[in-house]
Amino acid sequence: MTATLAQIWRHPVKAIGREALDQVQLEAGAWLPFDRLWAVAHDRSKLGDGGWEKKVNFLRGVTDPNLMAVTCTLNDTTGDITMSHPQQGDVTFNPDTDAEAFVAWVNTVWSSDLPAPTSLYRASGAHLTDVPDAWISVASLSSNRALSQRMGQELSPDRWRANLLVDGLAPWEEKDWVGNTVQIGDVTLKVACEITRCKATMANPETGRRDADTLGALADLGHQEFGVYAEVIDGGTVHVGDAVAAP
Repeated sequence: MTATLAQIWRHPVKAIGREALDQVQLEAGAWLPFDRLWAVAHDRSKLGDGGWEKKVNFLRGVTDPNLMAVTCTLNDTTGDITMSHPQQGDVTFNPDTDAEAFVAWVNTVWSSDLPAPTSLYRASGAHLTDVPDAWISVASLSSNRALSQRMGQELSPDRWRANLLVDGLAPWEEKDWVGNTVQIGDVTLKVACEITRCKATMANPETGRRDADTLGALADLGHQEFGVYAEVIDGGTVHVGDAVAAP
């Protein structure tokens, strides 16, 4: 079976909302456009000079799994974002001019016994991914299926919040990519490291409730990683269905 790019995802606001794409333009040394460009700070955040900040300063699914159920759409022309939650409905806002409306809506999703959301934060010259490096995340649907079978329950690949989801690999083959280059369509990626996972992946992205011991299942396999981080070396446009050439 030939490996292909099966899904493309972006997450404009860190930990809150996900959007599927048919294609995306990737530039060398850059993040996936609009991915984790913003994050929601809380009343215990300790933000510095406006640059990249550690994830502890922002709302996250590991703290409140209800965030995992949010989906979104971003209008690339107007910059407006629509967020949707199965219990709290929708909100449409512009992050540059109407962030207060979004923060108010997030307060209805976020647990009241946790540090309260205060503002929408955008870093200068960086995206708010878990690491400061300009990397994108890649995961394997084959590995997701293998883990699902091991656990005896179907796991949505949305639990991993990856940018690129590849199909057609052998299960866990991507673990051998570290230090090597991968070709997706016309784009070349250099794989930097594996991604260590947290309790956010235990939440069902349809319900926002923890219902799967993903960390325990990974630990039984002798690790806590799922997917890899990669740097774009040669840019271009990738499309769903593009061939993936692995080492």
